[in-house]
Amino acid sequence: MTHTDPLRRTMLEVHQKLLSLYSALIGAERLTYERIHGRVGSTDELLRLVLNDPWFTWLYPMLDLLLRIEQLLDDEAFDITHENIEHLVAEVRTVTRPSIEGDGFERAYYEALQRAPDVVLAHFRITRVLLAEAA
Repeated sequence: MTHTDPLRRTMLEVHQKLLSLYSALIGAERLTYERIHGRVGSTDELLRLVLNDPWFTWLYPMLDLLLRIEQLLDDEAFDITHENIEHLVAEVRTVTRPSIEGDGFERAYYEALQRAPDVVLAHFRITRVLLAEAA
């Protein structure tokens, strides 16, 4: 089991940075949403919006990835392998690749990076972890 500890730590760090990025994206989207639709009154209301409002659906690929990483980390009996990490890190790289020409997630992510300094900082942090993992 000791050989998986560094692997588990790597996945925990990737998860933590991705979760920070996801939170920053929700914050940025909330501000834009509130400018158009009015104030979001509570955390519960924001959660309902994130899960049900079409405005936030572009974030689903990142949420799905976060939940799958959590599931992997929560299963103590599951032996995390280099292959698991390579696959998930590749998915994280894909989901954190903004594109001005893209559509859907890539484009919305690009736009969030243009308007929200917190998103830029969180993007930088996850990118740094991914680069370290590639080294």
